[in-house]
Amino acid sequence: MLNYHHLRYFWAVAREGHLTRAAEQLHISQSALSIQIKQLEESLGHPLFERRGRRLMLTEAGRIALDHAETIFATGESLVGWLKGGKSTQRHVLRVGALATLSRNFQLEFVHPLIVRDDVELVLQSGTLASLLESLEAHQLDVVLTNNAPLRDAATPWVSHEIANQPVSLVGHGRMAPDGRTLVELLTQERLVLPAVETTIRAGFDALVDRLGVVPRIAFEVEDMAMLRLVAREHQGLAVVPPIVVKDELDRGELVEIGQLPELKETFFAITRPRRFPNPLLDELLATEFGREKTPPQEPKRRFRKSR
Repeated sequence: MLNYHHLRYFWAVAREGHLTRAAEQLHISQSALSIQIKQLEESLGHPLFERRGRRLMLTEAGRIALDHAETIFATGESLVGWLKGGKSTQRHVLRVGALATLSRNFQLEFVHPLIVRDDVELVLQSGTLASLLESLEAHQLDVVLTNNAPLRDAATPWVSHEIANQPVSLVGHGRMAPDGRTLVELLTQERLVLPAVETTIRAGFDALVDRLGVVPRIAFEVEDMAMLRLVAREHQGLAVVPPIVVKDELDRGELVEIGQLPELKETFFAITRPRRFPNPLLDELLATEFGREKTPPQEPKRRFRKSR
């Protein structure tokens, strides 16, 4: 049977990330604590820590054990709370990392099936792709959301799940309306708000204008989608943006979709890594086939008038 004293000691070490500090907190010797952790690992049949420099990092089995330990101790607290005050809660955790520049609307759409559940705790973290993948490798995240799939080789066993494709449109201020101008005319006559050069949308847009043989009038280049959303609301020209990014503004009439850019889409990925103990909450989300079921039905495309 599981020794819960050993589990409590493991829980303390995992939270501290350091054997000596955990031993001081528990008021036992470092050697005694090390023996207790070793006995728990033997009982479970898996190593729970790996040493990196002076720090102890959780293995995949260690992350699973920590999640269960926190659930076990939370259940104990819930039992006390139930018997004393008639209240009890038991929650499951999903840790989601998202590229800092990724659309907030898209992130919420992805986790929406879990938001309404009382038994689920969502931990949302943003950052650079490199930092998020590092956290994924250290089992600190269950999934990373991005619009730019990382390169994979033998040393980086990421799995990229393509979960949605969103069209990219020219979006203007709510007072604007489609006026019959061609795409070429719009791109050369209106000042544009564009995603930064490093983004996949910008790469596709640059290829499009090259094919059209036009030089667009660029007013702003914005890396962060949240900032692009704000600039689009204030700007009197046109923004190159997926409609999902500005969905609320479109619904309120603050912005209007002038037309979808031909063959230009933004692809969203859920990045995972192979695990022996996958998080069932993540499996549940990926099983919904987000790209087909969660994306709202698209209205008929607004098309630009062809060039004369």
